[in-house]
Amino acid sequence: MSGSGDDSTIVLTDIKAALSKADDEAAASDQPAALVVVGGDLNGTLFDLVNRTVTVGRNPDNEISLEFQGISRYHMRVMMSGSQWVLEDAGSRNGTYLNNRKIDGSVELSRGDIIKLGSIALKYLPKGDPERLTYDKLSHDANTDPHTKCYNKGYFNKNLDIEVKKSKVTGDPLSLIIMDLDHFKHLNDTYGHDAGDYVLKELADLIRGGGIRTIDIFARYGGEEFVILLPKTNIKKSYEIAERIRKLIEEHPFIYDNDELPVTASIGIADYRQGVLTGTDLFRRADNAVYQAKNGGRNQVQFYRK
Repeated sequence: MSGSGDDSTIVLTDIKAALSKADDEAAASDQPAALVVVGGDLNGTLFDLVNRTVTVGRNPDNEISLEFQGISRYHMRVMMSGSQWVLEDAGSRNGTYLNNRKIDGSVELSRGDIIKLGSIALKYLPKGDPERLTYDKLSHDANTDPHTKCYNKGYFNKNLDIEVKKSKVTGDPLSLIIMDLDHFKHLNDTYGHDAGDYVLKELADLIRGGGIRTIDIFARYGGEEFVILLPKTNIKKSYEIAERIRKLIEEHPFIYDNDELPVTASIGIADYRQGVLTGTDLFRRADNAVYQAKNGGRNQVQFYRK
């Protein structure tokens, strides 16, 4: 009898494992091919191959920009040829290596291939590969604020520098919105920290549903401060977006434990222009505009002014 029970347990375990594997394969089936960083500070970082030609190099106008030792400004490219991704060196100084062999001409990529350029190693995962789910989870956990499900400060800061460098090269507009919840300490002291936690999560959900584009980077910067980085967006458009968000927050009923909580935000905006050399410069300008909004009476949007 005990043997029969053991056999049933084994069969049930096998069924669960098979179902889990089927679920993983279904979840991954629509995911594009990707390159994932193996080792180093960016270990696990995933780059989806969504364009038919993807350039990789140190310059910020590459689809994949990697500013590391030994990488040329335009180092290599990955291209779709028929249904197959192929790899080419782009005239780099140090060459591109596939599975430890320097490539010459176009080379077809296979699952698990390791591409080496400078000090960076990239692993190739084909379309629909279930292995990418592991990297998706690692990337999500490393880059996401666990409470609000927004990006976190580290992810935002990394991308802020990248986007400023891109604007330098391409001339595309770039704007930054910083918002700070008004009198948030008083709200916590009056209604309790659980109410404050509810407000932060509810606000994040509200903004995500209020028109954030896929190219925008919405992050919780810390405490009650949130940021939205807006690529390809000029100051006029970013003001319209910020004002819409301000009204969304002001008019939304934040109800916690039968109390309607008083929630508004002071918002500052700045854009990439003369005098902005780094991501820090852009952030300081938008942060300065937040203080202007606070000093002006709160619950308002202000531009950066010198």
